[in-house]
Amino acid sequence: MFSLINKRILLGVTGSIAAYKSADLVRRLREAGAEVRVVMTKGATEFITPLTLQALSGAPVRTSLLDADAEAAMGHIELARWADAVLVAPASADFIARLAHGRADDLLAALCLASEAPLVLAPAMNRAMWANAATRDNCELLRERGVRFFGPAQGVQACGETGPGRMLEPPELVERLAALFQTGALAGLSVLVTAGPTREALDPVRYLSNRSSGKMGFAVARAAAEAGARVTLVAGPVALAAPPGVERVDVESAQEMYDAVMARTADCDVFIAVAAVADYRPTSVADDKIKKNEASISVAMERTPDILAAVARLSPAPFCVGFAAETADLRRYAEDKLLRKGLAMVAANEVGAGVGFDSDDNALEVLWADGGVSLPRATKQQLGRQLISLIGERYHAKDPVENS
Repeated sequence: MFSLINKRILLGVTGSIAAYKSADLVRRLREAGAEVRVVMTKGATEFITPLTLQALSGAPVRTSLLDADAEAAMGHIELARWADAVLVAPASADFIARLAHGRADDLLAALCLASEAPLVLAPAMNRAMWANAATRDNCELLRERGVRFFGPAQGVQACGETGPGRMLEPPELVERLAALFQTGALAGLSVLVTAGPTREALDPVRYLSNRSSGKMGFAVARAAAEAGARVTLVAGPVALAAPPGVERVDVESAQEMYDAVMARTADCDVFIAVAAVADYRPTSVADDKIKKNEASISVAMERTPDILAAVARLSPAPFCVGFAAETADLRRYAEDKLLRKGLAMVAANEVGAGVGFDSDDNALEVLWADGGVSLPRATKQQLGRQLISLIGERYHAKDPVENS
């Protein structure tokens, strides 16, 4: 069963009789697990009402680029950044032409130009319009720019003619869209991911921990599974559902996470340490609740086991990727961690300003021995896919013979 669970799909609807299929398409996208936002051109509203698609998507439908309320916060840019993929279905000949020539004279065209997410067009038009040289040239130009085309199909058209030009049916569009996220970058590999915080007990009711939500680690695990890997996720205490197709192991303390990881490294090809593991723990845990009898107390602390360093020291060691969450001197600390622990790659992020802990967004500086790349602010789901793509490239580049 194809899945779009937790994917953000921006559906564009243009002026074509096939717009009537958009209602079914929205329903099927949501059934596959996607969150859907709909943007309609003026022509589309002549075939199907925004109210219909709003009811089915559960979100307001946008139709105007010059919407004062929405654009007060640069709404078209916000939507462009929000999307994991943009699907225009149906895509009329007029819309394809405007897109090919970089027009941004309505909201949907502007979004397509502003979004860095994959863009997919599902053409729908008369067979002669599809065969026209101008349409063919426009499609070829868009393909060269990385735009994907789903269809068109052949069959009887609304005008009574038969031939290519029909929009693909909604079930096939959903299946093909889901396949976009199945990259195969880690196909056949075993990937072990850690995520979330750890809790180090002070007494039976109190513990030391941190603000990690686990969202970044869960996004990385999901992206690795989408990339074809067999994924095991060792998770600290978080309120998140396990990604589809991922084996989840729940732990609480740093020692429990260490034990769970070390027990699973034998067949591990890639280890990605996203968890915010406590560096210290109390040397002893009180048997009973500590009472508020003293003006102050002191707690003796000891180092917890360094999970990432332990895995990197194995022989042979998996391809090790560390995370570094910092509040200052991000690059310096990240480079130090990369070298000191002998990692293949480190992904560093600043904490605060709406990114990092407790946020749906993040931004990463990804470093390796002879290079690196900046991944600008995006959702953690989007960054997870970008990071997994980089990991796949670096893993397969490290020893082409070994990994062939």
